[in-house]
Amino acid sequence: MSKYERVKKRIFDIIQIGNKTDFASSVFDLVISFLIIVSISVTFLQTFDALAEFRPILGTVELVTIIIFTVEYGLRLWTAGYLYEGMTPLAAVGRYIVSFYGVVDLLTIISYFVPFLFTNGFVALRMLRVVRIMRLFKLNSHYDAFNVITDVLRDKKNQIFSSVFMIIVLMLASSMCMYSLEHDAQPENFQNAFSGIWWSVSTLLTVGYGDIYPVTIGGRILAIFIAFLGVGMVAIPTGIISAGFVERYTKIKTGSYSKKNAEFVVLDIPEGHSFINRTLSELDLPEGLYMAVLLRGEDILTPYASLVIHKGDSLLLVSTSNKSVDSAIQEVTLEASHPWIKKKIKNLDISRQTFIIMIRRKHRIIRPEGETCLREGDVLVLLDKR
Repeated sequence: MSKYERVKKRIFDIIQIGNKTDFASSVFDLVISFLIIVSISVTFLQTFDALAEFRPILGTVELVTIIIFTVEYGLRLWTAGYLYEGMTPLAAVGRYIVSFYGVVDLLTIISYFVPFLFTNGFVALRMLRVVRIMRLFKLNSHYDAFNVITDVLRDKKNQIFSSVFMIIVLMLASSMCMYSLEHDAQPENFQNAFSGIWWSVSTLLTVGYGDIYPVTIGGRILAIFIAFLGVGMVAIPTGIISAGFVERYTKIKTGSYSKKNAEFVVLDIPEGHSFINRTLSELDLPEGLYMAVLLRGEDILTPYASLVIHKGDSLLLVSTSNKSVDSAIQEVTLEASHPWIKKKIKNLDISRQTFIIMIRRKHRIIRPEGETCLREGDVLVLLDKR
């Protein structure tokens, strides 16, 4: 590997989220997290008229954060080839640009410069600055509530769509009926069939603003039935989503994947051992034996190629044997029907106490990252800290 590639790979390792074994990466995560909070705080403070005298200072702080975010975005584009292995450099850059966090990063930067480029008629584009709040999702390095919400909505999208469709049908029907009953009594409020939609929406969704309401006996009787139906209609998607949350957390707690115990051995590295000061990529381990984790004092380090072994370390070596030795280390094979296929590691239904410490893909060992997308045939080695 050339010096240029080594520098590029090192920068990629640093800017990756959640690499707690790398001091520089941990510091980078803390700095970016702090700047995200500062950026959001400045955005809110700039709306206070009482702080008008401090706006030049706030503007300077905002400019500094945007410059740093721009540099970060450029570095992520530069190192995208390591994030999406197997792609050409140009394809990897395109893949990151259209990814969720890539779009958020780009909109965050663009939203700052747009008002300077278009001073008139583009006030609505200033609302793009709200995407800075979405950068808070990047603070989650493993599994978070946002991922649970998106997974539930994705799993229950058909049921939710059906319930929303029923609400729309009921809303249109109630608007037509109310127009027929109330048009003669108050033509200014119910001018046509569509003028009752505002009333039907506020009634079905149990808001009831009171600005438009029926005055005839028939209209009030209809309003009573619509109000009751509205409570039931709103409860349907709520119940679907609630049931989805229960199912999702049940899977997290009990495990929705088939697993088998893997055999492992602990190799201590005393003084004078031949492994000392060698990287993991330089080790010549027997076939069928893989490095799972490195124990250094009280720290559990995820293995990667450039990790240097020190005196006193303990290597947790895993074999593919079917013998049960310890349930803390488990091996999961992603077969054709496995729900984890084509999902990123950060979006998996696993407990915060369970870690993917190694991925074996054919004849390669892949270091697990939050953005790593799993494929059919991958073999995952899990560590349950409980």
